[in-house]
Amino acid sequence: MTNALKNIIYNCKQATFLIEKRMAGKITASETVQLKVHLAGCSVCRLYQEQSVLINRLFTGFPVNGFKLDETFKNNLVKKLEAEMNKN
Repeated sequence: MTNALKNIIYNCKQATFLIEKRMAGKITASETVQLKVHLAGCSVCRLYQEQSVLINRLFTGFPVNGFKLDETFKNNLVKKLEAEMNKN
């Protein structure tokens, strides 16, 4: 198995990035293939994708102004997410 293929298959961090990038705009054809290959074998990222789509649907249309998270909360959340993503 080539290194490029291994990186696609085993890189959940890249897959979650591509999931979010796709929802925020557009991903390239190459990125689409990479994401499909990864999602074919990773149930955790498939679940992440489903939950991310649901969250985006729930918050679409909410006013952005006046909604801010505490910096400490955001930093802790980022650390927890990174720790979970690095488990794979």
